[in-house]
Amino acid sequence: MLKNAKNDYTGWLVVIGVVVLLLEILFFNSGLIFSLIFSGGLIYIGRRKAGKKSGKVLFLAGIIFLLISVFSMMTFRFLLLAILLHFIIQYSSSKKNPNKITLDIKESEQAQQKETLIKTKPLFENIFFGQQKTPSSVYEWNDINIQSGIGDTIIDLSYTVLPKGETIIFIRNVIGNIQIQIPYEIEVSVHHTSVVGTTKVFENHQAQVFNQAFHLRTADYDQAEQKVKIFTSLLVGNLEVSRI
Repeated sequence: MLKNAKNDYTGWLVVIGVVVLLLEILFFNSGLIFSLIFSGGLIYIGRRKAGKKSGKVLFLAGIIFLLISVFSMMTFRFLLLAILLHFIIQYSSSKKNPNKITLDIKESEQAQQKETLIKTKPLFENIFFGQQKTPSSVYEWNDINIQSGIGDTIIDLSYTVLPKGETIIFIRNVIGNIQIQIPYEIEVSVHHTSVVGTTKVFENHQAQVFNQAFHLRTADYDQAEQKVKIFTSLLVGNLEVSRI
């Protein structure tokens, strides 16, 4: 019963949020769409000209305009109020109906053995700004699962030995480009989503620039002994998967 009430509460918040956003766009702030598109355009052009001073200026200007547009939105203020209201309701519910935990302690006849855990250093770290790339010399492979803010990610698999089975690359990025280079003998599966940006997977170019979501894989992926599964998510940026 409580779970259904929470689901209804969350659903109503989403519906009200969408209604507030539509009302704001249609009646109170008709220039919001233009502001968001303009900011996204500046960010995109700035990324394309990242090596030039003008690109950096456009990129920074786009970020500033985007933040100003978001912070001035009525919907953003509603979201903050909804989050605060959510925490107040959760706190009140926890006080009225505290969780009760019953412990059933049984003595083990044999002492349990401790698990042996092996800690490995990841290839990449979660960062907010900056570029990350694999070494330009031989390196030991570890599956990748990272979140990045603003910056590029470059992965070259030709300098490492992939294990048998399925290798995982999972990258979530806000703004930036992702470039992945894969040897010819390795089969590949690509799951990609993005709001703004272009995509190239081998010889396949995705014509859609806005709001992409697709899955591509090579023909022998299921039967391959060595294969790479790639999950990428971008707000603004380009994905390129190529052979090397």
